[in-house]
Amino acid sequence: MDKHSRRNMLKAGGALGAIGALTVATPAQAVPWTWSASGSVAGTGAGADPRWVWDPEADPVVAAMLDRGEVSRVNELLRTWKTNGQALPAGLPTDLRDFMEHARQLPSWADHGKLATAFEFNQKRGLYLGLLYGLASGMMSTVIPKEARAVYYSQGGADMKDRISKTAKLGYDIGTRNAFGPDGEMIVTCVKTRLVHAAVRHLLPQSPHWPPVAEEDIPISQRDLMVTWHSLPTTVMQKLVAWKIPIPAAESTAFLHSWQLGGHMLGIQDEYIPNSWAEANSQAAQVLTPILAPTPEGNNLADILLNLGSSVDGGILSKPILGAFTRFLLGDKIAGWVNIPREPIWDPLLRVAWGPFIAVREGLLPFPLAPEAYWLFDEFLRKAALLFLSEARPISIEIPDTNRPN
Repeated sequence: MDKHSRRNMLKAGGALGAIGALTVATPAQAVPWTWSASGSVAGTGAGADPRWVWDPEADPVVAAMLDRGEVSRVNELLRTWKTNGQALPAGLPTDLRDFMEHARQLPSWADHGKLATAFEFNQKRGLYLGLLYGLASGMMSTVIPKEARAVYYSQGGADMKDRISKTAKLGYDIGTRNAFGPDGEMIVTCVKTRLVHAAVRHLLPQSPHWPPVAEEDIPISQRDLMVTWHSLPTTVMQKLVAWKIPIPAAESTAFLHSWQLGGHMLGIQDEYIPNSWAEANSQAAQVLTPILAPTPEGNNLADILLNLGSSVDGGILSKPILGAFTRFLLGDKIAGWVNIPREPIWDPLLRVAWGPFIAVREGLLPFPLAPEAYWLFDEFLRKAALLFLSEARPISIEIPDTNRPN
């Protein structure tokens, strides 16, 4: 398929979103889509394989903006848009402004009561969440082949520290007290990330390095987005359950709701977003677990991630410690895929000490002010990590206008 055909395919995203599963031949190696939309937050859907559905609202708008050469000016304007309730900056292209005004609206099913409860959950379990987002979800992304390749060959792959800071911001923003409220930043982060994804869909098919490694011409399908989504909340909750952390049902449901809302704001269609943890686990078993595999690109990114982490605070978080945590969280197979060596001290220490550490921490939670004290400590760690990754500069999610230059 030539560049013009790809561009036309993107601009016809709306039509493809509706009939893609009928008009595009599925490769023999693809796992058939069998998950039912009755288990989604929408409760119904067309049943189209999300592998052939992208973002029919954002894709044509961003493609047109790129073709008009407006990205630099738009990025400059959007640097001033920081909180959810803030008006969009003046001077944005009309089609982009119209899209963003629509994209920033919360869906009718958003539940502010559940979001308040989600913050209570984040307040008590922030340490676990930060660890799991970083080393379970973050390192898992390097063995999700399509995600690893899309990151590696796009502009973000050229500066992984900057790329990780923007991903970390999303994980930080969703855990704040008023994440989706007027003074929060999660909606802004999601809409900007959605624009970035649309730009990558337009740009990567034009890279000479992409066709030889890509399974599909256009990256970041709805299925890819759901795979990444499962590497975050689904994987995190599976680990918390495995660690036997006593989570009240209301907090568990609320945590899921915050991520359901996050997925919607990132452009995932409601018919693909699971309506319960049982449905999330069912869908993840189809779309995430079977596709995990090593790639040269992913191994390169994993090494960069471990080296970045070990440079925090002058190396206090050494590469052996981070490697041991990765093995502990993701298992021997994935650790072997990304060439993490066994650590004779840290590997057995984590296996023996982690359970008692959780027991002590959880045992102190009922005491007065314990959740607040945990939150202050965990918040300090999270902000310190963001400062390191951003090199103490404001984290600005920018729309790319090129692929990886080298």
